[in-house]
Amino acid sequence: MPIVRVFACECQPIVLEGLASLLGASPDLELAGSALSTDEVLATLSGAQPDVILVCEDFEAPVTAHHPGVLRSLAPQARLILWTNAPDSHPSALEIGFSGIVDKRRPVGVLLECLRAVAQGACWRDGHGELPEYGTRRGPPRLTRREREIALLVGEGRKNREIADTLSISPGTVKVHLMHIFEKAGVEDRLQLALLARRLLSPEPEEPARAEVEPALVDSVLK
Repeated sequence: MPIVRVFACECQPIVLEGLASLLGASPDLELAGSALSTDEVLATLSGAQPDVILVCEDFEAPVTAHHPGVLRSLAPQARLILWTNAPDSHPSALEIGFSGIVDKRRPVGVLLECLRAVAQGACWRDGHGELPEYGTRRGPPRLTRREREIALLVGEGRKNREIADTLSISPGTVKVHLMHIFEKAGVEDRLQLALLARRLLSPEPEEPARAEVEPALVDSVLK
């Protein structure tokens, strides 16, 4: 059984002690490292090589719920979970780089389930779990290869510019593909797409690939 390595950014020592005991009692989880301050994050995160980073919403800047870029640069292989007392106060967390949002007031079993699911590539939102209710009425949509690539990158929290750079296409082309994906998947925005990304990318026949949209055409569509 692979061990999920967790790094915790938490400003309360007593919480870190409890988390260490909790993960130590789980055969498939371990606390690979922790930090009480940004200085400790900068000093220890890269060497910890975590699979998942648990981030307290009250952690000091620049490691905050609104700016996860520091963590992503130090541990690009890790997936981020926002640990918060008010999940509804962070509606865009999945869009800016987090893969999970979990309420601190939940039972410990929910936190452990979230850690395992996110480590395996899923997105998690408190109150919805691994998969949301919307969109479950239909089977996985038939996406083209390019649409599947973009859905995967959205699920990782990438922004349009990052997706465009990764796939060597224009941001406008990304927007057009996203419109097609939203329509096929029956979702309304990037948040819902991120939550459904794992299900969308389950093995399914791909639609025949259409020609890439020309940037000039994209610009005219988006104006």
